[in-house]
Amino acid sequence: MILNTKLNTTNDIINIAGANESKLKIIGSFYDISITINGLDIVVDTKDDEILFKLDNLFSILLDLSKNINLTALDIEYITQMNDSGNYEAITEVYLDRKLIFTGFQGKPIYAKTYMQKQYINAINHNDLVFAIGSAGTGKTYLAVVMAVKMLKEGDVKKIILTRPAVEAGESLGFLPGDLKEKIDPYLRPLYDALYDCLGVAQTNALIEKQVIEIAPLAYMRGRTLDNALVILDEAQNTTAMQMKMFLTRLGFNSKMIVTGDISQIDLPKNAISGLKQATSILKGIRGIEIIEFLHHDVIRHPLVGKILMRYDNEN
Repeated sequence: MILNTKLNTTNDIINIAGANESKLKIIGSFYDISITINGLDIVVDTKDDEILFKLDNLFSILLDLSKNINLTALDIEYITQMNDSGNYEAITEVYLDRKLIFTGFQGKPIYAKTYMQKQYINAINHNDLVFAIGSAGTGKTYLAVVMAVKMLKEGDVKKIILTRPAVEAGESLGFLPGDLKEKIDPYLRPLYDALYDCLGVAQTNALIEKQVIEIAPLAYMRGRTLDNALVILDEAQNTTAMQMKMFLTRLGFNSKMIVTGDISQIDLPKNAISGLKQATSILKGIRGIEIIEFLHHDVIRHPLVGKILMRYDNEN
C-alpha cells in the first residue's frame, strides 16, 4: 500500500529514510512490516487500516520535525512509540518545545530526549529532593550529573558529591587489587563517564583534586551535613533502609539531592529492605520532594534494550 503522506524532496528521503533506509527499518520493525521508498511515495506491505492511519500520522510528524531537527535513530524509535500510543504531548514537549539543558565538553549540546527526561529536569529545578526510578539507559544518572555540573558552573552550588552504596552485584570486592578507592572506582564508572562528557577528563580530575567534586562510597557520608552542594546517590536500590535514612538526613542548607536507582536490579540479601523502595513509599506527597518514574520507552540505548527489558519484566 502507498501511504497518503508523501515525501516532498530528495532531502526528505535522506532525513526520513536514513542511510540504507535504516530509519525506515526501525519503524518497520516496530510494526513488523516492510517500509520502502518508491520515488517520493512511502510504500508499506500492510492493509491494516489502523496501522496505515498511524503510519500516515507518523510520517507527517517526522516530515514536520525534520525541517528543523536532525532526527537520530533513537529519535525515530521514540517518536514511533509515542505516536503509536497517541501520546502526542510527549512529542510536542520533547521536540517542538526543545530547550538546551547544558553545553558539554567540546560544545556537545545536551537536550532532554524523552518526555519523562524533561519532567525529570523540571523536578530537579523545582525541588530539593528528587527520586528517579527506572531501568538502565533512561538517563537518570547521566542527567543528574549534567544538572549537577550546570548548577556548579552557574554558582548555584559550591560542590558536587557523587556516591553509591558499595554493594557487590555477584562479585567480591575483597578479591580486587588495590586500596578501597581503587576497589570502588569501577562501581562509580558511570558517574565518571558522565562527568567526562560534561567537563572533559582534565577538568574533571582537576575539580576532584580540589575537592569541588567528591566521589565516594555511601559509608563516607555518615556524620556529615552537606551544605551548598548537589548530592547524587546512584544505584540507590542497593541501600538498606538505615543507609537511606542516614543519607537523606545529610541534606544541608542550599543543597539538593538526587537519588537514582532501578528497583528491578536489587542486589541486597533476600531479607533486606531496599532503602529506595521504602523511601519512595513513605515520602510521597511531601512538598519539595518529587518522584520520577521512567518507563521502558524512556530507554535511550539500542532499540532492542527496551524490548529485552519488557520481556524480562513479563517473565517476573
